[in-house]
Amino acid sequence: MESEAGADDELSHRDRALLRAVAEGRAELVGGCEPDLTIDGYWCGDQSAAHRLAQLGLIAPASPIAVGGKVAAVLTTVGNRALGHATAKGA
Repeated sequence: MESEAGADDELSHRDRALLRAVAEGRAELVGGCEPDLTIDGYWCGDQSAAHRLAQLGLIAPASPIAVGGKVAAVLTTVGNRALGHATAKGA
């Protein structure tokens, strides 16, 4: 994984919007080989961005998740830090 500073620099506006939705408690992950993201009960329109955020360790399921199961999505410590840096930069 890249350094946290590198990950922050590469976050798009969409990435930051997804992180904000997770931080606000509006997102859930659906279990699978890569977790899919829903926001406000609707499928996220950019699952590749959601998968990337999970792969970077910025979002995670709040509890263990079975294939096809749904649980709240949460920001990880790294995700909180990345969102804080993005917000401080005026994003």
